[in-house]
Amino acid sequence: MRIRVIRTGGFAGIPRRAELDTAGRPDERHLRALAQQAVETGRAGPVRGVPDGFSYEITVDGRTAHCADPHLTDAQRELVRTVLKEGA
Repeated sequence: MRIRVIRTGGFAGIPRRAELDTAGRPDERHLRALAQQAVETGRAGPVRGVPDGFSYEITVDGRTAHCADPHLTDAQRELVRTVLKEGA
């Protein structure tokens, strides 16, 4: 499974992108479950969060969902943190 996260917004407005392939990872099953939950609970189009907050585009095997701070679900937050390798 391929997971791509694009983070936009924030004070500086600098986008950040990262992609992760779950194949062969020891946490593959967990990441698959997070990814499915994150996409199911996301919105079809871009959403606005709080001023200077981050917005996220999460794409899992060609299926895209959008979410924004501070309204991320636990699954979305953990997935974003894992893929971007930083706090969400």
